[in-house]
Amino acid sequence: MRLRPVRARTPESAAGAVDAQPAQAQHALAGYAARPGPAVHYGRGVRLLLMSDTHLPKRAKRLPEQLLAEVPRADVVLHAGDWVDTATLDLLESRARRLIGVYGNNDGAELRARLPEVAYARLEGLRFGVVHETGGARGRERRCAAGFPDLDVLVFGHSHIPWDTTTEDGRLRLLNPGSPTDRRRQPHCTYMTVEVRAGHVAAVELHQLPPRR
Repeated sequence: MRLRPVRARTPESAAGAVDAQPAQAQHALAGYAARPGPAVHYGRGVRLLLMSDTHLPKRAKRLPEQLLAEVPRADVVLHAGDWVDTATLDLLESRARRLIGVYGNNDGAELRARLPEVAYARLEGLRFGVVHETGGARGRERRCAAGFPDLDVLVFGHSHIPWDTTTEDGRLRLLNPGSPTDRRRQPHCTYMTVEVRAGHVAAVELHQLPPRR
């Protein structure tokens, strides 16, 4: 495993519609052909906001204000599942310029009716996929490379553990933003921002959230 460094940003230093495409298999790694749809080019580059495993209202009453403040700054918001409530989906749909989301294992029938198991998008020349589960950490790069042969970046969740690695051949970048509401055994709740320019990932930043009061 080749772990890329992720620079965490503390709170003190921090300054559309859902893309739904039907799943083609019963499990996220059973084999999907990436169908990114129309290419989207912003010219100046694109800023992405990545989040997952919000688990509202069980793990928190609301999304952190620091995270919500990032939504209008992002060109695209990606949510990798386990919303639990539909109110969070409604909120992000109303505030995001463009929202790409999937359902997770804790999401019920109403969310599954509105969201796909896997979503695809082509942003600034890069092929993105979003899925909730990728299995255990051991062998993740190998499984994802085989399961998503046509992607450049795969955003996932489920573990609540921030993750940023690249497959051995350098083709596929794997990103997990952690959870902004349930840190589990991690030191902080987290989310990610990503800058994409000229067909490559220019920057990935892991943001730490302050403890809830």
